Amino acid sequence: MIEEGQNLNAAILRLNSRAWGIALGLLLGGGLFLATIVLVIKGGPDVGQHLSLLSVFFPGYRVTVLGSLIGFVYAFVLGYALGRLVGTVYNRLVA
Repeated sequence: MIEEGQNLNAAILRLNSRAWGIALGLLLGGGLFLATIVLVIKGGPDVGQHLSLLSVFFPGYRVTVLGSLIGFVYAFVLGYALGRLVGTVYNRLVA
């Protein structure tokens, strides 16, 4: 009986790494997409000078509508990897 309770407790404490990856990927990708679109709509002479520095890490990223889609993909992949890592490390420590 105690062993069943421990197994149930361990199963409840485990995180779904894929769900964490998707959630964090959507959060980072959506955030970068939204920030880029807001700057594109805002316009001006020097649009997104600081955000455009991400092109060093994300080749092809620009502060444009197309760049927001490219940035979404890059940020989603990065967020997915970080979410999977968080879930995996947590599960290894708990189990």
